[in-house]
Amino acid sequence: MQIGAIDGANLIYGVSSLVCHQLPERSLFLFGDKPMYSLNEIKAVWELEGFFGLRQFVGNSQFGYKVAWSDRMISFYGRIWVGAILFSFARRQIKSLSPIAWLGVGILPVGLDGFTHMINDALAGTSGAGLRDTNGWLTLLTRNLLPQTFYAGDALGSFNSDLRWLTGLWFGLTTVWFIFPFIEDALCDLRNQAGAQLQRAAV
Repeated sequence: MQIGAIDGANLIYGVSSLVCHQLPERSLFLFGDKPMYSLNEIKAVWELEGFFGLRQFVGNSQFGYKVAWSDRMISFYGRIWVGAILFSFARRQIKSLSPIAWLGVGILPVGLDGFTHMINDALAGTSGAGLRDTNGWLTLLTRNLLPQTFYAGDALGSFNSDLRWLTGLWFGLTTVWFIFPFIEDALCDLRNQAGAQLQRAAV
């Protein structure tokens, strides 16, 4: 979008939309004034309302252009990539994570975070007044000791944003820790079988 390759950019957005909600208030922006914008800031320049209306906002020359994956998806896949690199250096020392640990540390937190956002969006829509929009419950738990910008909205540094980045990190790293040792064992078995077949063929 920044260099005017509109068709190519729209293709990237379209393909990525199959696995990501692409809500602009939960996405990073490149080439703009800020890396993230609040729901109110986006509504001020974008007339389409609701889930399907808001996700169509890809940005402009002032805001910059939305990354095709939300912050949580970037955290998911970015941490899987980082985890894969770490695994390649430490695979001899790493044993597979137990399914219970993967469920408890990797899947359950991100599932709970995503589910509460989904319920919030279903009940409050894009009003900005939902349970996860205001996080009033968190204000009560912490006795309002933190800045208001931490509690409300989805901007970088807010509770919602921090939790999406953190649960994405846990999911990505624990997924590598749980699955990659199985993949490596399977590939080693395949390599050994192929080697044995080549030896028999050579005889």
